[in-house]
Amino acid sequence: MGLMANMSRWTLARRLIVASVVLVMVIVPLVGVGLSYSFRESASASFDERLASMHKVLLAAMEQDPVSGQVVVDDSLGDSRFGRVFSGWYWQISDGQGLNRVSRSLWDQRLPLTADGGTRWRTLSGPRGQSLRLVERTLRLPGQPYPIHVSLAVSRQELQAEVARFEWLLWLSLVALGALLLGGLALQIRWGLAPLRALHRDLAAVKSGDRGHLDTRLPGELADVASTMNDVLDHDRRMIERGRAAAGNLAHALKTPVSVLQAQADRLPVTERRQVREEVARIDAAVRHHLARASAAGSAVLAGPVRVAEVLAPVVNGLERLAGRRGITLKRDIPAQLTLRIDPQDLQELTGNLLENAMDWASSRVRLTFSLAEGGGCLRLVDDGPGMTEAQRSTVLARGVRLDEQRAGSGLGLAIVEDLVTLYGGRLTLGESDLGGLSVEVWLPGADLPQGSDARR
Repeated sequence: MGLMANMSRWTLARRLIVASVVLVMVIVPLVGVGLSYSFRESASASFDERLASMHKVLLAAMEQDPVSGQVVVDDSLGDSRFGRVFSGWYWQISDGQGLNRVSRSLWDQRLPLTADGGTRWRTLSGPRGQSLRLVERTLRLPGQPYPIHVSLAVSRQELQAEVARFEWLLWLSLVALGALLLGGLALQIRWGLAPLRALHRDLAAVKSGDRGHLDTRLPGELADVASTMNDVLDHDRRMIERGRAAAGNLAHALKTPVSVLQAQADRLPVTERRQVREEVARIDAAVRHHLARASAAGSAVLAGPVRVAEVLAPVVNGLERLAGRRGITLKRDIPAQLTLRIDPQDLQELTGNLLENAMDWASSRVRLTFSLAEGGGCLRLVDDGPGMTEAQRSTVLARGVRLDEQRAGSGLGLAIVEDLVTLYGGRLTLGESDLGGLSVEVWLPGADLPQGSDARR
């Protein structure tokens, strides 16, 4: 099951390559075995035909002496190998009794006889362990009291060497052919899957925000897929913009009724006034929170790289003037080349909320810095205000929680910041600053969103 599970996650290229390797490893050996068997049978048949021809020459060379009645034969039969001792070429004429005529090559050895009549073929072991192919025929000659066995044997070494040489060349050729086939199949697979790789690169570029649409200059099947995905991307963008516009319209629509309710609450008796104000404040906080979340939701998926300094310049410049009127010194350090993958509006919302919160609590100094860290960007904001205890830092991120109920505001600043940070797969950390107040650190990824981030919800 584990192997099957791993194979189910293989890429298309790996599947095709493995299938090609298995196919070549099965077909090439089968072809090799078939060709080797066919050649061996053909060579053996040719060898036997040659042996049969030589045997007929031996039969034709036999003569019977008219005086003595004995059988005589020319020793060489026209081939010098019959004259060399243990050359592997032998003939023998025998009746099993007193008649024995043999080639010089047999020397003192003899070929075994069989009692069967007719023509027989055998493979046997001859002198010095040679593997011999033997053809034998039994004859009855006039004047001879016993049947005469005429045998011709030839060493199979030449046949075996020829077969071995063919098989060596065959398997060498098949290995080369298999390698060429695998190389050709690999190139074919790579060329065939090139459009899929291009589509994957386009998807990665769209996801990271570097491109807005997929390239449809692909083969027909994939071009239709890319075109459909482009339609889906366009639809998603329209839905996101429509949602943001609806959130803004809702905020404007609710602003006036909430203000009217707050004004009407001042005309109520003291006991009822407080209760109405609390309920209106809760409504206002809930509406602000969900509108802020709705205005950012979905933008993280297709966020492109933006220059932090350029995007934050209008926000920081405006808040810097406000800080000057309040007697607060706002210092900033934002590298000009620092880029993050985040929607500009979300980056302004995040930084603006943090700066407003710091200026609300600072005594005289606020410092904003951006730096590179862990493949992303780290925002650090410190002030010289009263700061927070550890218990306060753990509860202040809850929606609508405020440490000072006498100050204006909804208490949503840090909660909205945490929502945005979570949406982009970042981290938010609260601590003590070197100026004596609160330190807020936000880390945001500089590349693609991590898998499983809240942006997918």
